[in-house]
Amino acid sequence: MSPLPGHLHHRQHRRRQRAAARSTGPLAAYYAAPVPDDRTPAAELRLLAVDVETTGLDPATDRVLSVGFVPVDGDAIVLAGARQVIVRPEEPEEPDDPDDPDAGVGQSAVFHGLTDDVVAAGAPLAEAVEATLEACAGRVLLAHWATLEVGLLSRACERHFGAPFVPPVVDTLLLARRLSRRSPDETRSGELRLWSARERYGLPRYAAHAALTDALACAELYLAQVAELDADRRVTLKRLRS
Repeated sequence: MSPLPGHLHHRQHRRRQRAAARSTGPLAAYYAAPVPDDRTPAAELRLLAVDVETTGLDPATDRVLSVGFVPVDGDAIVLAGARQVIVRPEEPEEPDDPDDPDAGVGQSAVFHGLTDDVVAAGAPLAEAVEATLEACAGRVLLAHWATLEVGLLSRACERHFGAPFVPPVVDTLLLARRLSRRSPDETRSGELRLWSARERYGLPRYAAHAALTDALACAELYLAQVAELDADRRVTLKRLRS
């Protein structure tokens, strides 16, 4: 089976082809694995819930501090495959530049609790990304506001493995927006944040901004959203992505 089947959205298909041709190492291995067909029902879909903790919210400039992920097989969260990797700083291009994003954790430690000494003992970024690519091979990436996760991982892939990261994606933030339109009165400021979106289903509130915990929280939210969507008709990957 081709690793780049035509069922993908045409634009993404071409981006994957270009990226696969340039990729090396773990990223090339990732692109060699077939991705799920858009007709795959949610009950058979294999995903990887991913969360990336960073020094900020700009994939182009901010630094990855930790990556957490957990597989989802159909309606089951596979805790045996869960992992979190703390990422140590890479060598900055200009060590004397105080504005370099690799200079330190800074004020972001208030949110994720990862101090400079904890991060300094972490793994290299390439190792964290390699682990994520291996876990994501053959799966759909699942995230809440996936633009950030994909952007950060793609930037790291370009730096270390020669090409961008172009995965099929299901975004629980977009699903939350779609479902909230059914009840406009429910939509309030901040409701679509991960923890607020979980409240819709009575899911528990965990301590936020730990990569593995947030990935697990995203996976639980996804399963609740699929159950709500499935009340109407059979849910497929195409419907989840549209």
